[in-house]
Amino acid sequence: MDKLTIIATAAMGLESIVAEEVRRLGYECTVENGKITFAADELAICRSNLWLRTADRIKLKMGEFRATTFEELFEQTKALPWADYIPVHAEFPVIGKSVKSQLFSVSDCQAIVKKAVVESLKQHYRVSWFEETGPLYRIEVALHKDIATLTIDTSGAGLHKRGYRVAQGEAPLKETLAAALIQLTNWTPDRPFVDPFCGSGTIPIEAALIGQNIAPGFNRDFVSEQWDWIGERHWERAREEAEDLAKYDQPLDISGFDIDHRMVRVAKDNALEAGLGDIIAFKQMQVKDFTTNKLYGVILGNPPYGERLGERKQVEEMYKEMGQTFAKLDTWSIYMLTAHKQFETYYGKPATKRRKLFNGFIETQYYQYWGPRPPKER
Repeated sequence: MDKLTIIATAAMGLESIVAEEVRRLGYECTVENGKITFAADELAICRSNLWLRTADRIKLKMGEFRATTFEELFEQTKALPWADYIPVHAEFPVIGKSVKSQLFSVSDCQAIVKKAVVESLKQHYRVSWFEETGPLYRIEVALHKDIATLTIDTSGAGLHKRGYRVAQGEAPLKETLAAALIQLTNWTPDRPFVDPFCGSGTIPIEAALIGQNIAPGFNRDFVSEQWDWIGERHWERAREEAEDLAKYDQPLDISGFDIDHRMVRVAKDNALEAGLGDIIAFKQMQVKDFTTNKLYGVILGNPPYGERLGERKQVEEMYKEMGQTFAKLDTWSIYMLTAHKQFETYYGKPATKRRKLFNGFIETQYYQYWGPRPPKER
């Protein structure tokens, strides 16, 4: 098969991190808003799904063209080589979105694309009806400024669903964002790592996966595992590679604390499900009670934002206490994600660097306080 065009989709603000991960897998890529595009083979679909910690989905790009009328959309969609990928018995629903385009009715665009794909497959397979009882090939038509991009989703459930979350709290951090936050720190696996607001344990678990180089998709299934043209051997090869590259014997010093004993229990259960129960230490504790004699550690947290009425003063007081507690840790680096605009004021210190990120639809700042580098002899 010729080179495929693959798109890794990314949340706003995480594109450069996803692109770096794609390059680490050995693929050259281009970066646009919300997507990273690269040319590769079938094996790359398997490897990308298994390894990309911060991407949302992996999609196969079928084509891209200008379409301002339904006729243009139909004819150009029909001309694409759908039968190269979609077998006669496949299920192929169509989803869509349209932004700043003349073809603004998403439901109409979906119907046109579905009809065009059916006509294309009819000509190839010489049948008049498709049962759609086989493997799933979910097609998306995305219109942006009159340019239609047609893709097939290779992931199934979003890549943030690692398969270890048995339970969660009220506002869980997405696993993909947690992995991005860790990769934006100066942490290395030989340094202590602490999350003082661990909730259901997402950040410590993602840190342990990174620290032991475990592929985040290793314990889950992907929709494209059922696709004959990729084949079992590619998936087996990708999973064997992931197993070979994992460093299960890498010692780690990772802790998670939370004020709520119920969340500590949930975090422990999730870590156990991830196979990391013995590696991460979880404990009930308030942030102001944290003390340590360890040096050159990293603290990363997603504290309460104080957005609910009545919570704000309490949260601001907690930020003050946090600042006073962490001020004693002069070799440590501190990283906090919050939507509170005056975080630095209450924390008592301006950040070394700030980065705008979105936690779901909430605009947040990632406050980074860089500590000194550990001496080389360590």
